[in-house]
Amino acid sequence: MHEIICPHCAKAFKIDEAGYADILKQVRDGAFEQQLHERLELAEQDKRNAIELAKAKVAHELQQAASAKDAEIQGLKAKLDAGEVARQLAVAQALAAVEKERDAIANQLQQARHDQQAAAQLAQAMLQNELQKAAAAKDAEIQRLKSNMERAALEKQLAETSLKDKYETQIKDRDDAIERLRDMKARLSTKMVGETLEQHCETEFNRIRATAFPRAYFEKDNDARTGSKGDYIFRDRDEAGTEIVSIMFEMKNESDRTATKNRNEDFLKELDKDRSEKGCEYAVLVSLLEPDSELYNTGIIDVAHRYPKMYVVRPQFFLPLITLLRNAAMNSLGYKTELALVKAQNIAVTNFEAELDDFKASFAKNYDLASRRFQTAIDEIDKSIDHLQKTKEALLGTDRNLRLANDKAQDVTIKKLTKGNPTMAAKFAELKGPGNGEAG
Repeated sequence: MHEIICPHCAKAFKIDEAGYADILKQVRDGAFEQQLHERLELAEQDKRNAIELAKAKVAHELQQAASAKDAEIQGLKAKLDAGEVARQLAVAQALAAVEKERDAIANQLQQARHDQQAAAQLAQAMLQNELQKAAAAKDAEIQRLKSNMERAALEKQLAETSLKDKYETQIKDRDDAIERLRDMKARLSTKMVGETLEQHCETEFNRIRATAFPRAYFEKDNDARTGSKGDYIFRDRDEAGTEIVSIMFEMKNESDRTATKNRNEDFLKELDKDRSEKGCEYAVLVSLLEPDSELYNTGIIDVAHRYPKMYVVRPQFFLPLITLLRNAAMNSLGYKTELALVKAQNIAVTNFEAELDDFKASFAKNYDLASRRFQTAIDEIDKSIDHLQKTKEALLGTDRNLRLANDKAQDVTIKKLTKGNPTMAAKFAELKGPGNGEAG
């Protein structure tokens, strides 16, 4: 990793080798372009300066030469009167000197131009060399990028080809499945088609029952006491017997359509009724109706906005939906277990209270029955006591009468018996004879 400090905000940040190389390359390319541009500008400036300097020098020399010429001309004019030959000679000499100086200045100017051209050619050669190196580097980079692009394009083409083959295979499989379903629909009767869909779902479930749902119940709903019934009921419980999830299933095939019921929505109300009557938590319609519907062909459709905890699926989503609902219910199993425990405790308390109430009622009933029987016995005892009292009084009366009778018997004598009866007195007197005592 390299640490870079921003020249504007002075903030340090780190980049990796690839990013650092890229930035370094950009900086190097930019620096090279800038140096090349500066060198070209310097060469151009040197060229202009050299030209200006040469022009200024030539002008200055010309001015000096002109000044000297003027002086000489003035001198020659002054000496003109001395003679035409001297004047012509002086003029020729002056002209020769001027031409010589002019030729020297011209040579210097030509040499300066030659030097400038050589410097420009050297700078151009250096620039051309740098440009060739940069072009070669750019070409190499372009070739590398082209190679990467070609490789990426090839990989993309291969991926597209693979994806296309995959989707074509899936489309072919789906078309084959559709064709098989159409062929099956053409060959089977309405009842057989319906039974085949139910048998398909039952077979798919039984195929994974032992591994995925070992304690689950999945059987046909044969209870029609309420007037209607679903197709299958699924219930799963844990090891303690607490119910994890329960589902009421209804299977509908295309041939199950009638004049009044030809859509999935037409069967939801009755399915919700069956779910409520059979005490199931969820309701699922496994349907082949509306085969061209984009809604029902997308996967698992939640219709809870119409009926609570209800779904519509195609047969291929039958097992995934059971697994999803069971896994979701497993998260709330702890709460269900606690709720079942509380319910069991409440049921135990309720049963205890009910049994206590039954015991109280039975005890009260037995107490009332025993109390009434006890009162009847008391009444009978009282009656018996009254009867015995009367018997006692009767016996006491009899004893008194017997005692009176005994007293009376003890008080009876012959004398009293014969009193007032002379006949009987004579008889008893005869009985008394000599030797007989008085029979009194």
